[in-house]
Amino acid sequence: MNLIFVLQAGGGAYSFIFPALMLGFFYFFFIRPQVKKQKEQATFASAIQKGDEVVTTSGIVGHVNKIEDNIITLEVDNKTYIRVVRAAISREMTDQYNAGKKSS
Repeated sequence: MNLIFVLQAGGGAYSFIFPALMLGFFYFFFIRPQVKKQKEQATFASAIQKGDEVVTTSGIVGHVNKIEDNIITLEVDNKTYIRVVRAAISREMTDQYNAGKKSS
């Protein structure tokens, strides 16, 4: 009888350790990298300047022609302009586009 009681009491401590380990796993492998990625994207979006060549999240490539608060006007062809929200410009796609353009 005493052996069963000891095993059951020890099992209670393990029932708290496992969820804590799972939370730590999710934090370090899912939440933390996503927060870091969001901060990098926000820094990139705030640093966009006139004349930069960027790519939107939908894949449109253009040069920044005008910046009005949260709206950016892109020149996608000669005298062809589109207006996009600042958050629609993708850092990852812009980096990939510029890397591919330099290697060509």
